[in-house]
Amino acid sequence: MARLFDQIVLSCEHGGNVVPTDYAALFKGKRRLLDSHRGWDPGTLDLGRFLKRQLGHPLIANTTTRLLIDVNRSATNPRAFSEITRPLDKCDKQQIIERYYRPHVERLANEIESHVARGARVLHLGLHSFTPQLNGETRNADMALLYDPQRKREVAVTKLLRERITSQLPGLRFRMNYPYRGTADGLTTIFRRRFNANAYLGIELEINQALIAKDDAWRRCQRFLSRSIDETRGI
Repeated sequence: MARLFDQIVLSCEHGGNVVPTDYAALFKGKRRLLDSHRGWDPGTLDLGRFLKRQLGHPLIANTTTRLLIDVNRSATNPRAFSEITRPLDKCDKQQIIERYYRPHVERLANEIESHVARGARVLHLGLHSFTPQLNGETRNADMALLYDPQRKREVAVTKLLRERITSQLPGLRFRMNYPYRGTADGLTTIFRRRFNANAYLGIELEINQALIAKDDAWRRCQRFLSRSIDETRGI
C-alpha cells in the first residue's frame, strides 16, 4: 500500500493578535478582548515553529488578529468579520480582504499546489487552540483532530495520529471532530473543493488552552506531538 501522504504543510491561522496600524483606532480600549481567545489562538504559533524546527516542514502563519478578519473562514462568510469590523462599508471590508485575508490564503494554497504539482500527496495540518470554557460550558477534551469523515485518507490519518499521540500521552482526553466539525466552513473545507481527495488531506489539530497554559506539560506535549506526526508520515 502506498503511503498515506508524502508531504506535510503546517498552517497557523490565528497565531497572533496584532492590530495593523491603520486599524488601531477601531480597537482602542479593546486590549482585553484582543488578548482573549477571540483575538487569537494562544500556543499555536509556538507549536508551529517548534514542529518546523524539529521536522523541517513548511509553516504558513498569520499573526493579524482574527477580530480584524478571520482567515479560517470563507471571505464571503458574514462571520469572517467580527462585531468590530462588520459595520465597515463594503469598500473597507474589501481592502481588509485584499491586504490581510487573501495573502495568507494564497500563500498557503500556493505552497500546497507546489507539492501537488510534482505528484506529492499533501497533509495540510492546521494548528488551532480552543478556550476551556465557552458560554458556560466546559470543553471536556485536551486535544482533538478535525477531519472530513467522507474522505477515507483523512479518516485513516486521523486514526493513526490519535493512536500515536494517545500512546505517547496516556491520560490525555482526546476527541475527534470536537469542539467543531471538520466539515465546517474553513480553509481545509475550501481546499478540499480545490484539490482532490487523493492529493490533499486537510486536518486541523485543536488543543485546549488550559493544557497550553501548563508550561512543563505543554513543552512535553510538543515533543510527543512532533514524534507522533513524524511516525505517522513514515507509514
